[in-house]
Amino acid sequence: MSFLAPIPMPAPLTARALELLRHDILTTRLAPGETLSEAATAARLNLGKAPIRAALARLAEEGLVQAMPRRGWVVSLVTIRDIHEVFDLRLLLEPEAARRAALDPRARGDAAALARLDAVCAAGYRPEAAETALGFLEANRAFHVAIAELSGNARLARQIGRLLDESTRMLVLGLRRRDRSGEMAHEHRALIEALAAGDAAAAAARMRDQVAASRAMVLAALTAPDTAIPLP
Repeated sequence: MSFLAPIPMPAPLTARALELLRHDILTTRLAPGETLSEAATAARLNLGKAPIRAALARLAEEGLVQAMPRRGWVVSLVTIRDIHEVFDLRLLLEPEAARRAALDPRARGDAAALARLDAVCAAGYRPEAAETALGFLEANRAFHVAIAELSGNARLARQIGRLLDESTRMLVLGLRRRDRSGEMAHEHRALIEALAAGDAAAAAARMRDQVAASRAMVLAALTAPDTAIPLP
């Protein structure tokens, strides 16, 4: 007998509202600090207020919005603490995932898996995929998750996937101020070469350098004197 209650799945309209609102927040179409009215949001998305309310409650659990008494909902700000906490964890987990992937002879010898990583990496730089920062970052996320999965630790891969989701909005804001796509392409290729060679130390170092550079980009963008993004 199971003591765990099944996790309820959102209704189709709620799922649609959740998808649209999450996309708008991650792309900063809904900017940090922006106030959301359930009625206005329902009208904009051509959905009822009930699925909008349910979707906003789910997004509040994810930390993307906050309920404000008598004001409705507010898109959560991106704080300096948020940036450091997310990237600190990425720096702890992702180099270790890359190190483990390089040490695993199955991953090291799986040319097809490495080719898929290279294809995912390249997909982020085709014009049709790089039209928006989010399109690029979706490919970047797939690349990092694929490496985490090659580590052989499914829980590690899931945790890294969650951290990448949390860092998406930060990276979108950062890429608007500085285009690192070319640098990231070079970093991805160097990482693939280290994995193919089975060089665990180099794979961990390349991953560490890339995550650290992304954090520096985000911090520089969000703390610039002329930034338009409100920070608490």
